[in-house]
Amino acid sequence: MSTPLVPRSVRGLPLRRRHDKAPPFPHLPIAAPPAMLRRASCTALAGAALLLAGCASLSPEGDAPQALSLVQGQPLVGDARPQRRPDTASAAQAEALLARPLDQQAAVRIALAQSPRMQAAFAALQLSDAERAEAATLPNPVFSFSRLREGRELELDRLISFNVVGLLTLPWRARWADQRQEAARLDAAQAVLQLAADTRRAWLRAVADRQSALYLHDVRDAAEAGATLAQRMQKAGNWPALQAAREQLQQADAQAQSARAEQAATASREALVRLLGLDGAQAARLTLPDRLPDLPASLPADADLQAQALRDRLDLRAARADAAATAEAQGLTRATRLVDAMELGVARNTTFTNDIDRGRSTQRGWEIGLPIPLFDFGQARSAQAEARYLQAAARVRGVALAAASEVREAEAARRHAWQIAHRYQAEVLPLQRQVNDEMVLRYNAMGASVWQLLAEARASARTVDAAMQAQRDFWLAEVDLQMALTGSSPAGLSALRGAGTGSALASTTNEGGH
Repeated sequence: MSTPLVPRSVRGLPLRRRHDKAPPFPHLPIAAPPAMLRRASCTALAGAALLLAGCASLSPEGDAPQALSLVQGQPLVGDARPQRRPDTASAAQAEALLARPLDQQAAVRIALAQSPRMQAAFAALQLSDAERAEAATLPNPVFSFSRLREGRELELDRLISFNVVGLLTLPWRARWADQRQEAARLDAAQAVLQLAADTRRAWLRAVADRQSALYLHDVRDAAEAGATLAQRMQKAGNWPALQAAREQLQQADAQAQSARAEQAATASREALVRLLGLDGAQAARLTLPDRLPDLPASLPADADLQAQALRDRLDLRAARADAAATAEAQGLTRATRLVDAMELGVARNTTFTNDIDRGRSTQRGWEIGLPIPLFDFGQARSAQAEARYLQAAARVRGVALAAASEVREAEAARRHAWQIAHRYQAEVLPLQRQVNDEMVLRYNAMGASVWQLLAEARASARTVDAAMQAQRDFWLAEVDLQMALTGSSPAGLSALRGAGTGSALASTTNEGGH
C-alpha cells in the first residue's frame, strides 16, 4: 500500500476540547455540512458498485474449452480429445486401445488423455486464468483504526481508504488481462500440438526401430548359418582358414548390429511409453505394428503453405496477442505517467470525555492522498513501456519471418524425403529382388556358390534397411511440416514466455495499488 502524502493522524497534538472550534487534525476537512455528507455517501455508494463490478470471475474448467477449440480439426490431433486430467473414461479408452496393436492415431488419443505433459499444460492455463481474474479485480479497501488517549479524553479514529487510480484504470487492466489470457490459450493449444507431434514422432521411431530389429534378426540368423557351414567345411579340409574367418567376422558383425537394433527399439519404445503416460502394467501390454504405413502414391498439389502458416501458426498469433497487450500497457503507463497513485478515504472520528458530562463528539469527513510530481515525471516508465512495445513488434516480425522460412524448409524436406523413399520402393527394392532371384537361379543351376548367395543376401539386407530408414524419414518430415504449418518452430513460444508484458503493467498498478 502506498503511503499518503498527508498523514491521517499526528501523535503529540492536543486533543480537541468541547469548547474548541478548530479540529484536532487541521489537514482533514471534517465536520462537513449535510449536503457534503450526502454527496460523500453517494460517492461511497458509487464506489461500492464499481467495486462489485470489478470482481472478475474465473473461467469454467480453467479456460480449457476455448484453448481446445484452437486445435480442433488439426491433422496432428485428429479425433483425439485432450483432457485436463485422466478419468475413468480415459482409462477405459486406453485399455481398449492397448488391447490391439497401437496405431499412430490411437497413440495420440492416449497421450492427449493421460500424459503428464497435458495435465501440466492445462494447469498452467488455469493458473493464467486465475492471474487474469486477479488483474481485473480491484484491490480491497483498507480500514485503518487508531485509539488515542490524553488525560481523561479518549479519541477513536476510523478510516476506510480506496485506491482511486485502480478504480479508474480497471477497464483498461481488464482488457489487458484478457489479451494476456488469449496468449495463454494459444500457449496451451501449442502444448497440445507439440505433444501430438512428439507422440507421432516417437511412434514412428518405435515402429521403425522394431521393424529394423526384426529384419536384422533374420540377417543375424543367416550370418550364423553361414559361419557354421564355413566351420564345418574348414574342418573337412574343403575351405581355407581365411574364408572361414571372414564368415565368422560377418557373423560377429551381424550379431552386433542386431543387438544395437534391439537396444534402439527398446529405447524408442520407452520414449513412447513416457509420452503416453503409461504405467508399468500398461507398458507391458503395449504392442506395436511390425511395419510403418505405406508411402502415399503422390504428394498433394502445391498450395500456398506460407500463407497458411502466417494465418494459422499459433506462435505467430501469440506474438500478435502479446504485442496488443504490450500496447495496452503502454497506453496505461502514459495515462498514469504523472499521477500513478491516488487514495480517497472516508473518516469518522469519535472523542469521549471522561468528565462529569460524559461528553461525546463525532467528526466525519474525507481524505485524499495524491503524489506531487516534483522529481519523477514518469519519463522513465514511458520509455520502458515504449521499449517493451518495440520489442514485442520486433518479435512479431521475427516470428513471421521464421514461420515462412521454416515452412519452406519443412516442405522441401518432405518432398525430398518422399522422392528418396519412393525411389527405394519403386526402383531400388525391385531391382534388388531381381538380383536376388537371379542369384538363386544361378545357385540352383550350380553357377554360383553358397558363399556368393550369402554375400548377395548381406548386400540385400543393407538395401532393405536403407529403404526402411527412408520411409521413416518421410513420415517424420510429414509431422514436421504439419507442425510448421499450425504450431511453431522447435523453439515454439519459449521466447514469448520469457517476454511477457506483465512488468509494464505491474510497475503502474503496484505503485498505485495495495
